Amino acid sequence: MTTGQRESTIKRFLRRLAASDAELEAEDLQRESAESGCTPARTCARGQLVTVSGRLRTVVYTPRTNLPTLEADLFDGSDVVTLVWLGRRHIAGIEPGRMLTVRGRVAVRDDRKVIYNPYYELETPR
Repeated sequence: MTTGQRESTIKRFLRRLAASDAELEAEDLQRESAESGCTPARTCARGQLVTVSGRLRTVVYTPRTNLPTLEADLFDGSDVVTLVWLGRRHIAGIEPGRMLTVRGRVAVRDDRKVIYNPYYELETPR
C-alpha cells in the first residue's frame, strides 16, 4: 500500500467515524443504487424515464373525494422521489423502511419529483 492510499484510507475511516447515522445510511444507499445501475434521484429531470432504487421513508394514504391515492417517499441517499399510486388505498409490501426499485416517468408537482403509478419491485430485506 502506498503512502497516498494509506492516507486516503485513514481519511475515509476518520470521516466515517465522525459522520452521523443518517449520513452513513445515505452513503450506503447511494453506493447500492450506483451498483445496481439506477439513476440517482438528484439527477432525475421532468419527463425522463428512470429507474430509481432506495428506501421508503413514508407511506401515506390520502383519501380524496374524487380519487384516493397512496403516496410514498423513496430516498436513495441523494434525494427523494415521491411515488403516487392513483386509486389505491393499500399495496402489500409498500411500507416505511422497505427497499424498493421503481421505474417510471418523472413529473414535478409543487417543486417535488413525482412518479405516478410506477412499476415497482420489492427488494428482499437485508
